[in-house]
Parts: sequence; C-alpha cells; structure tokens
Amino acid sequence: MKEAILLVGGKGTRLRPLTVHTPKPMVRAAGVPFLTHQLARAAAAGVEHIVLATSYLAEVFEPYFGDGSALGLHLEYVTEEEPLGTGGALRNVAARLRSGPHEPVLVLNGDILTGLDIRSLARTHEESGADVSLHLTKVTDPRAYGLVPTDASGRVLAFLEKPQTPEEIVTDQINAGAYVFRRSVIDGIPQGRPVSVERETFPGLLAAGAHLQGMVDSTYWLDLGTPAAFVRGSADLVLGRAPSPAVPGRCGDRLVLPTAVVAPDAKLTGGTVVGEGARVAEGARVSGSTILPGAVIEPGAVITDSLIGTRARIGRRSVLTGTVIGDGAVVGADNELRDGMRIWCDARIPAGAVRFSSDQ
Repeated sequence: MKEAILLVGGKGTRLRPLTVHTPKPMVRAAGVPFLTHQLARAAAAGVEHIVLATSYLAEVFEPYFGDGSALGLHLEYVTEEEPLGTGGALRNVAARLRSGPHEPVLVLNGDILTGLDIRSLARTHEESGADVSLHLTKVTDPRAYGLVPTDASGRVLAFLEKPQTPEEIVTDQINAGAYVFRRSVIDGIPQGRPVSVERETFPGLLAAGAHLQGMVDSTYWLDLGTPAAFVRGSADLVLGRAPSPAVPGRCGDRLVLPTAVVAPDAKLTGGTVVGEGARVAEGARVSGSTILPGAVIEPGAVITDSLIGTRARIGRRSVLTGTVIGDGAVVGADNELRDGMRIWCDARIPAGAVRFSSDQ
C-alpha cells in the first residue's frame, strides 16, 4: 500500500479558540503540528504518496510541509471550495491518485490519534479481498458512537446509529476512522456534492453486497475533537503512551523545545510540552499541559491539563485547570480558571478578576 488520503478539511469548531487561526491538524501536539505524527506513521508503514484533502485555512498546509520530502513522502494538496463531507472529499481528490482500480488506498481522518498497526490493516484488506477495510476499536461505553457489528470472520454486518437503549448495544466495536479502500470504490462515490462515508457510502456498499471487512485494533485510540482530548493526546505522545516517530525528543515527563526557557526551580510533569520561545518562570508548576510557542508563564503560576496558546501570558500565581487560553490572550495575576473554560484569542483578564475561592 503506497498511497493515502488524509482528510484535513474540517473547521474544528469544538476546538475553538485553538482553531481560530489554525486548522485542527496544524495545532501542535507534542511539539509539532498533529498532522506531522500521522504523516510520519504513514511513511513508516510504507506509504509514499499522500494527498491532503484540505478546506478550512487550506493555505497553511503547503508552506509548512512543502512537497513532503523532509518526511520521505510526496505530498499533494487539493482544496474543497465548499465542504463535501468525508466521502465527497475522497471523491474530490481521486484524480490525484496513482493507484490502479484494484489497488489499495489508505484513508486517515485528521483528528484521530491512534496506535493502529497500518501494515496489519493493509494485510487484512489484501487477505480478505475486501472492497473496504475498516479499523475498529472497542470502547467501554459505546453509547456515544455508531456501532459496527461483524461476523466471526470480521466481515461487517451493519452500521448502526448511536444506541438509545441498552438493548440496542449489540457490540462494543466502533468505527475508528481509518480505512483501506479499493481505488475503484473511491471512484464510485458521487462527485460534486456532499457525501458522508459513514452515513451514505458504507451503508450503500453493504446494501449492494460489497465486502466490508473490520479489523479490531485497540492498542491506543483517541478522538482529538475536544480541547481536553487534544491536551491529553499531546501528553500521551510525550509520555510514550501513544506511538509516533515524529516526537522531537525523548519520551518522558516533559518536552522542552529549542529556544524555550524554563527556570531551574519550575516543575514540569505529566507529559508537558513547552514550545519554541516560550518561557516558564521560577516557581511555576505545569502538569500534563501544552505551552505553545512564545507563551509566557509567570512566577508561581500553576497549570494543569491545559493548553496555553501562542504568545499568551499567564500571570503570577494564577491557577488554571482544564482550560484553553487562545493565542495572544493575557490572564492577569491571581486568577483561578477551572475545567472547561475557554479564553478567546487576544482577550484580557485583569488581575484577580476570576476566582472560585475566597480572596483570603
């Protein structure tokens, strides 16, 4: 399997304000744009040619990755003028594929962090003779997902909507968002209109008698669609829990990028990343968090499971837990920001303006 399509056109609305100026696949995870990890893992599995299906802020991808030679790849870029959905995006880039009608094409979603064995999925596809092979993963609570039951051989039996009652939970297997398509199947997707592979293409193929094969791989899987998940995914990459050849340094409790400055008594733990040009001052404690390039953490600040945007500043003694700070925002001294709070880009919070505890 030498060819792949990466779907990177989504607006990432659930990740705002991280995605106000940056498309979701370009938000940094473990020190590099998240897309870098996917490209590197595809290259390690033998993929040589990748087409990026872009849409939102499409102009930022090519200046960063160029022709892909730095990653040992040949990259091409195709931009949707209007959103076409997952299936429509695949059809929109089909003309750039080089594979023959019966050859395999890897398809990856741009917001899934996974330890999937890509070569194993390719083998499953080849050995089963499937039209499409799907990566499936098992989840403890499948109520938030569409279900994909299979028979004893792994052949997909149905695509079921999110279960509403316990009786509807017939499997714990869900679609994990990575596929191998026979090239001719991509060419058969309707052109020029929105198409969802999950809701239209896959059920239509089943109804037509096509062979869809599932391969269960539950090593590591995380949908990075929310800020909390994105921060966790970055930390897992740094800690080595999620595999990637693109982490720019050794796995461990912390990753400090070149030109970042960290005070000797500052404490960084839990897979924390400090980006280029960022500064973490004396007495600060940062755990499981991402500090993007140029951000400043002032003395005594305590930051846990949070993401601090590019050029943002966190004031002295402020305490942040499970929060997202947009690019260029300033949080004054002695504030307390708790789980789920999002501070928009370039916002200003005065000293002591937000608190959950007494000022005594």
